[in-house]
Amino acid sequence: MNRRTLLGGLFAAASVPALTACAGGITSLDGEGAGTGGGGGSSKSGVTIGTANFTENQVLGYLYAAVLEAAGVKVKVRPNLGTREILIPALRGGDIDLLPEYQGALLHYLDPKATATEEGAMQNALAVALPAGLQVLPYGMAEDSDAFVVTRETARKYGLTSLADLRKQNGKLVIGAAPEVKKRQVGVVGLKDVYGVEFKEFKSLDSSGPLVKGALKKGDVDVANLFTTDTDIQANDWVVLTDPKNLVPGQHVVPLIADRKADSTVRKALARLGNVLTTAQLTELNRQVDKDKKDPEDVANAYATQHGLS
Repeated sequence: MNRRTLLGGLFAAASVPALTACAGGITSLDGEGAGTGGGGGSSKSGVTIGTANFTENQVLGYLYAAVLEAAGVKVKVRPNLGTREILIPALRGGDIDLLPEYQGALLHYLDPKATATEEGAMQNALAVALPAGLQVLPYGMAEDSDAFVVTRETARKYGLTSLADLRKQNGKLVIGAAPEVKKRQVGVVGLKDVYGVEFKEFKSLDSSGPLVKGALKKGDVDVANLFTTDTDIQANDWVVLTDPKNLVPGQHVVPLIADRKADSTVRKALARLGNVLTTAQLTELNRQVDKDKKDPEDVANAYATQHGLS
């Protein structure tokens, strides 16, 4: 990890209760889910929400804020803080209390050798892998996975339909992504380990943002790491390379919270959101921010009001 190392030891559990997902995608409607700690937390003094440095995570952070405020919790949002290398230590250290996460990406960050791919199995694996003092709450319906994308022209030129096809062009193609993707399993490391892919160059850009998408449009990169909820993929007729060996795990949105704040009020409020927000709706919220240039907080608040969450 290139900016900060993960602190401390991992939580060890004698037994982790099996989880079953309901039709809505979360483990229960009352907010009780797998975690590294039980009760004892309190949100009475307020909850500080942190977010990563990309649009969707900021929208999710403000959605968390909207439902928590509606439940009577005093909330502060600290958006655009950076990557997990910054966020996880901040969460453990008390600078923030809660952040929106993604099941598979978080699991692979904590345990690069993790093999779980099914939602319930990943939830159990996270409960074991998380550092002491942190827990994941029930995951929601909405999902956003990493995608490796090429232009239609590049796909035709090199015969690319899957990640496996990239190996045929070893040493020829340039990949663009956020800096941390160079060292992550769901990134350059995994593409080499799982598919035998080697790139000519890695260009450090941003997370499914204007830099990496601009570079893909201009031809400065041949392959871009984007998010599946990014509306520019369809708008530009870009090709998402398939993943036959399942390098990219499932990525349901999941709240990551410090035990100190995980009381029943917080659990229930976030569970309500998780059981309402869909992938299609999240994609639309992203579009409103990225394309319509609306403020993430305004977009989140409007959604919460429209769906009776605030």
